[in-house]
Amino acid sequence: MSTFASLHYHIVFSTKYRQPTIKDTWLSRLHDYLGGTVKSLDGFPQEIGGIEDHVHLLVGLRPTHCISDFMRELKKSSSIWVHETIGCAQFQWQEGYGIFSVSPTARSQVQAYISNQREHHRVKTFLEEYIEFLDKAGVQYDRKYLD
Repeated sequence: MSTFASLHYHIVFSTKYRQPTIKDTWLSRLHDYLGGTVKSLDGFPQEIGGIEDHVHLLVGLRPTHCISDFMRELKKSSSIWVHETIGCAQFQWQEGYGIFSVSPTARSQVQAYISNQREHHRVKTFLEEYIEFLDKAGVQYDRKYLD
């Protein structure tokens, strides 16, 4: 029998100290680059969005993926791209990330959420959003590690 899987993840990570270092002039290029990197890592980008201080990705991964390796390569590659292509030498991602499993029936809802980040963040900060994700997912955390 063959192995079949439907493994979808909503991934969230921020810039170092949540500084607004992602500029509108290259935001969409960064999202495109992240999508290409997901593909090169043998994943399936389904939606990518974000604003000046963080990004969201909805990706499909294979059962053979190691999430920590995938994330390390995604963040490393995109940091190098920002340094070399955009010329933003001070750019860094914050350590860590949030990753949440997504059921196949919820994918379209998550895609819509990710594509509407600009509007969403008119009323809610990244930290408020992130805490809401952690709480909804039942993730235990120490608030001091969120600053």
